[in-house]
Amino acid sequence: MEKHKPLYPWSREVARESGQTDLWDESYNENCRCARAIERMIALHYKDDRLNADGAKSVIGEYGYDRVNWVLANTVQMAHGEGRYSEDNRKWSRGFMIPHDSHLKRSTFAVTSHPGLVDIFINQARKEWQALGLYDEKSCYENSRSQLDYKGKVVVIDARALKDEFKTPDGQLFYAKFGNGCRPDALGTKVFGKFLKDGAEDVFLRSEIEGVMKLELLPDWAKEKMAEIQSQDENNTEVENETKTISSEQNPTG
Repeated sequence: MEKHKPLYPWSREVARESGQTDLWDESYNENCRCARAIERMIALHYKDDRLNADGAKSVIGEYGYDRVNWVLANTVQMAHGEGRYSEDNRKWSRGFMIPHDSHLKRSTFAVTSHPGLVDIFINQARKEWQALGLYDEKSCYENSRSQLDYKGKVVVIDARALKDEFKTPDGQLFYAKFGNGCRPDALGTKVFGKFLKDGAEDVFLRSEIEGVMKLELLPDWAKEKMAEIQSQDENNTEVENETKTISSEQNPTG
């Protein structure tokens, strides 16, 4: 799958304070290009009162799911009082926390095509996303984010935190090992662990995790991987405890 430029999801003010204005500028310019590409595809694929879905597939292939969704959500959010967007798509758009940069900045990556056609395009783009068959919060135990400790459990990574090539159900499964973000009441937000699929270690913010995966929905291969990791952790803990005991016995005065 084609690699895409990363989406910068924070405001320009945050970027300036963090010394990341170059990243913001690059992402903003890519947002604008994506919006213009959507406009071209709508014009190209609208014929005989129908909008062909090939346009949505093409733009997603060029700019990636995250940026296309971001631009489309921004478009709906900017269209105050526009009744030609469905209530379902309005609700969907509110799920994206797009920073409150200036109205001019946000308007430049809003799609300017006919709202009725943009609404159809959104439906097509959302259908492409749904076809990925990804896990979401419904795949997790209720109130996971607000109540459950993630340590030693398999959690579901929000697909929006993953690159497009890893946006698969198997690619979302992550074994949480440690980090303050494991606890719902901690000040820290980082969760360290490894992906079940390939064992690659990584770190995510608690806000980038859907919750603890329901055990009954966990594939058999994932249950085996989880058991392997838990067994390794137990063995490592036993070795550490034995080492501490031996060291204490050899140095009774500390």
